[in-house]
Amino acid sequence: MIWCTGKSSVPQDYEAGRLYFSEWLLALVKGVGILALVAYVFYRSLIVFLVSIPLLSVFLMRERRKTVKKRKDELMLQFRELMHAIIASLQAGYSVENAFLHSYEDMRLLYGKDAMVCRELRQIGHRLKNNENLEDVLTDWAERSHIQDITDFAEVFRIAKRSGGDLPGILNNTAQLISDRIEVQREIGTLIASKKMEQSIMNLVPFGIILYIDATSPGFFDPLYGSGFGVALMTGLLAVYMAAYLLAEKILKIEW
Repeated sequence: MIWCTGKSSVPQDYEAGRLYFSEWLLALVKGVGILALVAYVFYRSLIVFLVSIPLLSVFLMRERRKTVKKRKDELMLQFRELMHAIIASLQAGYSVENAFLHSYEDMRLLYGKDAMVCRELRQIGHRLKNNENLEDVLTDWAERSHIQDITDFAEVFRIAKRSGGDLPGILNNTAQLISDRIEVQREIGTLIASKKMEQSIMNLVPFGIILYIDATSPGFFDPLYGSGFGVALMTGLLAVYMAAYLLAEKILKIEW
């Protein structure tokens, strides 16, 4: 797993986002802890733990995907506020290019200078100074972000800019539609948040029960770890547990 040390640069592709060092280290500690817990509860074997170390790469890949999705969700919310700031600047009489540049200060005050939207706005300002077309810059951002709302905005902006119509009005309507869609997505996320919390708790319940019985009744599970039948039985239970875990994740996974 490749990690990067800074957060100041603009990602070349948000789908290919890498874990920062702190995120990578946290994911590594978390993965090692999970492997150690599984090896102890199901096998009581250091050898099993050592053999399962290569599975850390799979876990780190899953953590990377979760981190990428989280960053994209944050960028989507920041982009919604950016649209409102741009519309306000256009209605105040700013040109389109200046509206983007003027919105930077609002975004900096709202999210901080290291926020993804602020880094993108700094790059937009730099590319505009190099006489690049704003339409091309926004299209590039949309392609790198892989976020449908930014793609829609970039396409509408390109058409509206070239048609010479009521740009503030067209962008305002587009921004309102995108904002409404983002709000619906947030409401759905809120509704399933409690279910995800329940899933997380239920994932830990089997381990909690076994560790509790093991602590209060030492030796109770010893027959399961000292024979081939016990190992086979615990392996089967682990497979059932993993199947239930993956099924629960699939049920609660909603693609926008």
